Amino acid sequence: MNFSQFIYILWFRKQIIFWVLAITVITVFVATLMLPKEYTAETSLVVDQHSVNSVTGTSLPLQLLTGYLATQVDIIGSHNVARKVVEKLKLTDDPETQKNFAKDKAKSDAPVDIMDWKANLLLKKLDITPSHDSSVIQIGFKDGNPESTAAIANAFATAYIQTSIELRAQAAKLIADWFDKQMISLRERLERAQLVLSSYQQKYGIVTIKDRIDLENSHLTELSVQLVNSMAHTNELQSRKDFLATTIKQGGALESFQEVLKSTTIGLLKSELATAEANFVKLSKWADINHPQYQQLKAEVNSLQQKIKSEIKIELNSIDSNLSSSQQLDKIIATALAEQKAKVLELKKQNDEIAVFQREVENAQRAYDAAMQRGVETRMESEMSQTDISILNPAIPATKASNPKLRLNIILSIFLGGLLGAGSAILVELLDRRVRSAIDILEVLNLPVFASISTQSSKTTRISWPFYSNDISRNANDQGRA
Repeated sequence: MNFSQFIYILWFRKQIIFWVLAITVITVFVATLMLPKEYTAETSLVVDQHSVNSVTGTSLPLQLLTGYLATQVDIIGSHNVARKVVEKLKLTDDPETQKNFAKDKAKSDAPVDIMDWKANLLLKKLDITPSHDSSVIQIGFKDGNPESTAAIANAFATAYIQTSIELRAQAAKLIADWFDKQMISLRERLERAQLVLSSYQQKYGIVTIKDRIDLENSHLTELSVQLVNSMAHTNELQSRKDFLATTIKQGGALESFQEVLKSTTIGLLKSELATAEANFVKLSKWADINHPQYQQLKAEVNSLQQKIKSEIKIELNSIDSNLSSSQQLDKIIATALAEQKAKVLELKKQNDEIAVFQREVENAQRAYDAAMQRGVETRMESEMSQTDISILNPAIPATKASNPKLRLNIILSIFLGGLLGAGSAILVELLDRRVRSAIDILEVLNLPVFASISTQSSKTTRISWPFYSNDISRNANDQGRA
């Protein structure tokens, strides 16, 4: 069957097509009028995402909008939210609802609560549409009563907000309870660390060890300086002693030594000796050697010279005593320096140990404070009744039914009726096959066509049926002549 034959069949069976189309349209029209009306109510929610925690004031990472809204859509369409709607509106108290529940329960053996049953029915009529470019979510509900439809849509929005608060509060409460348990062990750890530090300080009598270390370090520095100076003085005395021994061995003059030159006694004796020698020289000019004054002055000069030698010897001997004293002082200072070093090292060791204990106390205190702060924050979050979800547009009762849609059903019925009519025409034609054109004779009977007679006579043979082309007519004539 080609397209021309299909057009012929439709044209000759147009009555069948018309009646099938008319019956289809009338049936759909009547069925649409008989169907119960449904009303749709929609409420809009704004799910705002704050970047700052309202309790702690800390910055939060922005969540992915698509994933976050998908989660909120799942929460809205959850059984928990539907149960809250049923409970809030007391939908189970309706006698018709109880009657329908009894019928469904008799058909099913599974034990179902009436509230769960009604919640499942509500979810079937619920339509949730998240926005692609914003944080707005549309909640739509369909039912036969416009007032109850709007009330249920608004109840879903309210129940969703309540559920969102409960979910956040529940999670925060669990975390807060966990922090409360952790704070007990953290407090015990802090108390143990403080007890160890206090016991150590009491054992060694330490109050402020850093100041004590600074003081002992200063004392250690002073002792070091004293020891250096004392050893330098000892070395100097040892050098002078060695020089004295060399001078005495070589028979040199002893008056040039520093101790002799600085001695006041020797200076006075030398002054008295000079005076006595001057008097002796004057006296020796006129007095005889046996003169009493001569003998007296000579004895005085000798005595003074002897005293000077004696004092020089005493002063030089003082180098040995000073050297011995200096060496003894070196030993005393060195011993004190060693003791001070040991004391400073012990204090530093105690300081290091105290530093470890103090760090343990600080770490325990820091962990305890952080846990306490976080516990207080989560406890506040668990008791917070605010949310970042708000109702943008509450649902209002619809004035027009959303279903059934008469105009759309009529358009669809025309399209469907046309298809059914065409199919019916083809079926009837197959049951009652007739010759509609020269092509039917050629294809069905396989006989040549000599001529085609039309109701409109003309020189050129034409087929008078609509939609039949001249090319097909010429082909038929050519085959007939053949």
